[in-house]
Amino acid sequence: MKAVLALEDGSIFRGESFGTEGEIIGEIVFNTGMTGYQEVLTDPSYCGQIVTMTYPLIGNYGINKEDIESAHPQVRGFIVREVCTTPSNWRSMESLNEYLKRNNIIGLQGIDTRALTRILRDKGTMKGIISTREDFDFSKKEVEIKTYEIKCPVTQVTTKEVVHYKGNSFKVALIDYGIKQNIVRSLLKRDCDVHVFPAWSKPEEILAIDPDGIMLSNGPGDPKDCVEEISTLKQLMGKRPIFGICLGHQLTALANGADTEKLKYGHRGCNHPVKDLKKDMTYITSQNHGYTIVEASLDKNRMVVSHRNMNDGTIEGIKYLDSDMFTVQFHPEASPGPADTAYLFDEFLAMMKKRRSQNA
Repeated sequence: MKAVLALEDGSIFRGESFGTEGEIIGEIVFNTGMTGYQEVLTDPSYCGQIVTMTYPLIGNYGINKEDIESAHPQVRGFIVREVCTTPSNWRSMESLNEYLKRNNIIGLQGIDTRALTRILRDKGTMKGIISTREDFDFSKKEVEIKTYEIKCPVTQVTTKEVVHYKGNSFKVALIDYGIKQNIVRSLLKRDCDVHVFPAWSKPEEILAIDPDGIMLSNGPGDPKDCVEEISTLKQLMGKRPIFGICLGHQLTALANGADTEKLKYGHRGCNHPVKDLKKDMTYITSQNHGYTIVEASLDKNRMVVSHRNMNDGTIEGIKYLDSDMFTVQFHPEASPGPADTAYLFDEFLAMMKKRRSQNA
């Protein structure tokens, strides 16, 4: 079925729909990964966004039940140059088209995704609409597109109750701002006893389980909107070792008096080079974020940049000098290497082990 993509600046792309039909408005972003489309679709950090894949052929290995990051797709829409209708992989259970249709997600194919990506790179991330309506009229939708907002995305994607994954080693309180399941898997792989808490959990509720450490997950949206979550972090800092990823990284910086700002078009993909400044080594990382920490706002007496993005120089990690706490902007659990930055989980375990020995 014919479909149209319209950006808020008036740019129009015409192609064909797949998945379901209808009309959806969202923030248009692009992902540079050659693979991993299933993880992209189910990553809660994409809540409220329409994702464009820059690699031209998507869907060639289908959809399986092992590679999902949450219970259902989180994107509002999905844009590709060409969708594969006959996937070939021994794990495949259904095609990308069938998966999106079953989950009521609109897909768009047959447009020049390279041209779309260039617009987003030049002008920055924009809002837009995908429509399969024959009578689509941009002038009637322009105001609605431009005024669209992603409202309280963290509360939309966080767990609604505490979830316990039993392990025999360190007890970890994992605060869920929009968690990717591979974070849980990475902790369970190390035999941690994981308790996943809703984003709105109070400090006393988290500390009541007497965790060995606290982990802060990824999540969607503007970190400055998470006022209550930042207040909670201020009360948790110094009480237990803390390891933060993505949104958790940004919220920790805000809780420590630093500032954040929106990137022009964000970092999204599984091929972003990041340098560990202490190790003097560069790793290929997976990323999905639209905001970054303002370096000039760091308290240099307490906060040290530990990792840096080799493409644009932005902050990718912070080590806190006055407590057992470190955070990274990228996703060490996402395995693009496949295990290049998994050492960060081991460093978190080392901090928890140190605390146990000191309290023994």
